[in-house]
Amino acid sequence: ICVIAHVTAKTMPHEDAECRKGSAPNLHDPATRELSVVVPSYNEENRLPLMMDEALDYLEKRQKQDPSFTYEVIVVNDGSKDQTAKVAKEYCKKYGSDKVRVISLEKNRGKGGAVRTGVFSSRGKTILMADADGATKFADIEKVEEGLKNLQPWPEGMAISCGSRAHLEKDSIAKRSYFRTLLMYGFHFLVWFLCVKEIRDTQCGFKLLTRQAALQTFSNLHIERWAFDVELLYIAQRLKIPIAEVAVNWTEIEGSKLVPFWSWLQMGRDLLFIRLRYMTGAWKLEAKKCN
Repeated sequence: ICVIAHVTAKTMPHEDAECRKGSAPNLHDPATRELSVVVPSYNEENRLPLMMDEALDYLEKRQKQDPSFTYEVIVVNDGSKDQTAKVAKEYCKKYGSDKVRVISLEKNRGKGGAVRTGVFSSRGKTILMADADGATKFADIEKVEEGLKNLQPWPEGMAISCGSRAHLEKDSIAKRSYFRTLLMYGFHFLVWFLCVKEIRDTQCGFKLLTRQAALQTFSNLHIERWAFDVELLYIAQRLKIPIAEVAVNWTEIEGSKLVPFWSWLQMGRDLLFIRLRYMTGAWKLEAKKCN
């Protein structure tokens, strides 16, 4: 298994064309906004408007209260086959392209690939990953921001604050089938045993990173599908980046792209390969520097 993991390992991913140095915003450059919000979106024409309305309403009100607060929302259309891009561009027209930007990928790369593209194009001092379904109340950004502040002083400007649904686990189990509950516990065990021991909920899509932490982690990220969160936190722990886990409000929204058995099987395989590929040296961590 170690040999297979090593031989089939992909080389270090290159930065996306949209993120290379030039006229386009780049993570390597100094921040010019207080906050960047990255929203990965695949066939989200129905769920995206609710999330965007809530997020932009909050951000606009916050900016009015504090004119020094600047933000941008980056919607990454991950090769959608519906009208996701068109829906997102309507928000560009309404709020202006300086506040809302849309990056469209020709082919579906997976949530991790979409997030990585958005992060490398961001301009914020802090960068928030937020799911397009709006399952987490956007105002809970204040909770993860507080979690980030509580980690200060940040070593080399690096820190990560993760939204968590772990406090809701008992209630969710009561609503799930025994099979899905078994899959959930199996996944949690593999995450703990192979990769990340200190974070109870690695999969919540509401994570806030400092710009330097985003550069170090996403520059080394290989996984582009569902298990990318685990590799992200695994890299952070290896680099000794402080991580906070903060309870957030969360509601299950219909329309999930996660196929219970096959998606969990793929994630289980990825978890094993994450550990083996770093252990065998197929993947190595490289330090990056901002300009």
